[in-house]
Amino acid sequence: MTAPAPKPAKPLDRSIVEGHISSAVWKLAWPSVMTNVIGGLQGVVDHAIVGHIVGFNGNAAVGVSWQIFLVVIVFISSLFTGMSVLVARFAGAGDHDKMDRTVYQAFLTAVFMSLGILAPVGYFAAPWLLSLVNASAAVQAEALPFLRIMFTFSLGMLMFFMLGGALRSAGDAKTPMKLGIAVTVLNVAFNLILIRGLGPIPAYGTKGAAMGTVAAFGLVGIYSMYKLLSGGWAVSFPKHHGFAPDWVIIKSLFKFGLPTGIQGIAMNVGGVLMLGFVGSVAHGAEAQATFAVGYTQLFSFITWTSQGLLGAAAVIAGQNLGAGKPERAVEGVHVAARYGLIGAAVIGATFLLIPRLLLGLFGMYNPLVVDIGIQLLRVLALSGLFVTVALTYTGGLQGTGDTKSPLYISIISQVAIPLGICFLVRQFGTLEPIQIWLAILAGHATRCVLSVVRFRQGKWRDIRVDLGKGPASA
Repeated sequence: MTAPAPKPAKPLDRSIVEGHISSAVWKLAWPSVMTNVIGGLQGVVDHAIVGHIVGFNGNAAVGVSWQIFLVVIVFISSLFTGMSVLVARFAGAGDHDKMDRTVYQAFLTAVFMSLGILAPVGYFAAPWLLSLVNASAAVQAEALPFLRIMFTFSLGMLMFFMLGGALRSAGDAKTPMKLGIAVTVLNVAFNLILIRGLGPIPAYGTKGAAMGTVAAFGLVGIYSMYKLLSGGWAVSFPKHHGFAPDWVIIKSLFKFGLPTGIQGIAMNVGGVLMLGFVGSVAHGAEAQATFAVGYTQLFSFITWTSQGLLGAAAVIAGQNLGAGKPERAVEGVHVAARYGLIGAAVIGATFLLIPRLLLGLFGMYNPLVVDIGIQLLRVLALSGLFVTVALTYTGGLQGTGDTKSPLYISIISQVAIPLGICFLVRQFGTLEPIQIWLAILAGHATRCVLSVVRFRQGKWRDIRVDLGKGPASA
């Protein structure tokens, strides 16, 4: 009895390189934005469940563990930025074979990084990492099993990030959104059961949140494997090149992806150092509280939108460069930036018009905290305009293969300038919260200007991508 023939690949969406450019950007952007929002809300739900059932030590454990885990994941998943560059370029050229070869090699790399590095190193290094962030003994007791579970069973999450990037780069942004919804629903369901227990299933507490997360990503990962093998999506595993590693492709993944990983680490380190400056002012606890709510929660509504537009700009730029249409790539990035400005202006207006209501949603009623928070939101209302433009042009650069320029720009604008301003003010005067907020604004404005200037220089037009003919069939 013969096995059923694999399904044919889903036809590539040629409207990205041929249709109306504004429609193409919107088609890619809104599912990506929704995916980011859904993913962000998943973390909010996790904290809410753990906080109500375990208590604040559980919240602290989840927060600290994710802070550690995300630094590692952001670096490793940067390889998928390299994959996205290649897939978008080949999709624009209509080369299914090279797209599929790239995706398979990214999958092999993810398997090795997860099972060969993250699982063993993360498991044994977890106690040291928790000590490094000065977690209390009570928090470490809750965080250690959580962190070890996340490191050991990280493959499902890496596959989710890999596949989402591959499908979006091929022009299919809706399937990653559907997979993101599935992960969120499964995660919430598993967490409700595993954290508090149900029937014969015991209450696992904080580590139940990790178990629920890896189980949700694992199930979606298994389904994704089936689809990649059986076909039917815009990308799949190749059928005629064997299953061995292709070092030419893997080298390209690192070439284009590593700068993005280093960029992510630099920005995370910069954020931690900035938090230290915030805590050093006269009313440090109040300032850190407003920073946590205003910058990491409310401002994320702008960054979630902008990250979605970054992805859309990257696909538009990469595919059109692959199709030999660089001017269309430029136009697409401009359109994405305009969409971002509209969204940032609307959200920023709420920061200006109803700041007390927004802060009150997080239980912030202390007069001093509210005053500092209103200051921050006023600055962020303007800062969001710079951030969204910076991120869309960053997407244009990364999508065409210029991943080094955003790295250098981020180090200058997100690390050197805001931290340098805070350091100088503290050395020669008294550092106040408003000066920190203005330093952040200066960094965002600088990132915007440098990103636009670098993209307009057009040196990305000359970046070449080629994988050769590939290994012989097995």
